[in-house]
Amino acid sequence: MKKNLLLIVIAFLSGIGGAFTYDYFQPGNDMALSDSQNTSQADPSYVALKETVSKATSGSSVTENSGSAIETIISRPDLVEASQKSTNSVVFIKTISGQEYGRGTWLDWFFEGGRGQTSGSGSGVIYTADGYIVTNNHVVDDADIIEVIHGKQIYPAQVVGTDPSSDLAVLKIEEKRLPAIRLGSSGDLAVGEWVLAVGNPFNLTSTVTAGIVSAKGRDINILKGRFPLESFIQTDAAINPGNSGGALVNARGELVGINTAILSRTGSYAGYGFAVPVDIVKKVVRDLINYGETQKAFFGAEVLDLTPEIAETIGVTDLNGVVLGYIQRDGAAEKEGLQKGDVILEIDQNVVDSKSEFDERISYYSPGNRINILFKRDNQIKNKTLTLTNREGTTSLIKREIYTSKALGVDFETVSLAERDQLDIDHGIRVLKVKDGFFRRLGIREGFIITAINRKPMKTPQQLAETLENIEGSVRVEGINERGVRGYYSYYF
Repeated sequence: MKKNLLLIVIAFLSGIGGAFTYDYFQPGNDMALSDSQNTSQADPSYVALKETVSKATSGSSVTENSGSAIETIISRPDLVEASQKSTNSVVFIKTISGQEYGRGTWLDWFFEGGRGQTSGSGSGVIYTADGYIVTNNHVVDDADIIEVIHGKQIYPAQVVGTDPSSDLAVLKIEEKRLPAIRLGSSGDLAVGEWVLAVGNPFNLTSTVTAGIVSAKGRDINILKGRFPLESFIQTDAAINPGNSGGALVNARGELVGINTAILSRTGSYAGYGFAVPVDIVKKVVRDLINYGETQKAFFGAEVLDLTPEIAETIGVTDLNGVVLGYIQRDGAAEKEGLQKGDVILEIDQNVVDSKSEFDERISYYSPGNRINILFKRDNQIKNKTLTLTNREGTTSLIKREIYTSKALGVDFETVSLAERDQLDIDHGIRVLKVKDGFFRRLGIREGFIITAINRKPMKTPQQLAETLENIEGSVRVEGINERGVRGYYSYYF
């Protein structure tokens, strides 16, 4: 009798649940599931249904299963709406790199072996209605021709600026009234929250995959440069080749990240995808549009994650915060008396518990901004206020200066003060981009820093170019490679 009564109650409740769910999902219903946080337990229908199930099936194994099923139905976000809001804001990007037929001299073709074109593709996100597109730096790096495809329209695109340290780039196309994506906040994004990855994997345009936020603040050590910024959002939404530069959006269709990388041994999706948080994207894109370069703020020190071994060495009893492992000479940190071994706990009352969190927090600021640091030294809590600087140790805005030598076929730039201090050199000229021509035949790779030619210091790109353009006889090019290893090249002209 008891068993029959329980079955009758369950059948009755199933009918109520079915009617409730049918009414809940009807088009036009104000109780839309686009925001799962708004479908709260304050909803009288929700409370009544949940309490009824709980009371009627108390003591039965059906209780938990029924409750969790109802919870799942009610809390699942409306990913259809999120997809509709975001898909039209994601574009397909095609690139062409390399020498075109008919360009260069016959000597270039002889020495280079007839180097041909290479093509690539990726994704991008319409950031503003007047034609600014955000994508990954690696999607457009070294591209000679860039095309943005939106719907059935093809637009030539120009690079506004790039930031290799965060792997972001901004393009511009000449068009108005484009469907710019709505911006969200990666700071408000929670682990476990539903997200969509929108892009063009394997050249399949407008593809959407769903997953959750698996983790935040991931440092996977994939970005190039002396000051990489890695604090990725990790997601299990499928990201594959071609998704790079596409949108990671929340259940409301708001941009929360730019899809950047996958962790895979095969080159295809293997359960781990990574995106640059939109709060970092906002700062980088704003700087690139306004100044052509990211106005990166420097703390004047580098931090390390606090491990048990480091904690024991410096004599701290817990693992909270990050420890200063390097102090720049005359940098912001040294000027305010911070020391190697100090443990940073907070920046402007925001807790930092890893190197990636520290780097991301500093990335929100610009040179000249003042920040308050809560830190620990000798197990005592202290405060300091310091002024962040640019890479040259000042607080003014910086514009990147690139020197191009057409005679050599190469772009140079002066190495910044912050990097020179880190490499322990007084001067240096970086080989920025090697084009077709004389310099390519020297075999000096991009990223190499030239410090001297025939033991004569090279302090400016102009001096370096003039020296190489007019040199004869035996030549010794000294410098440092991307890994910080010193070496030299020898030639005879």
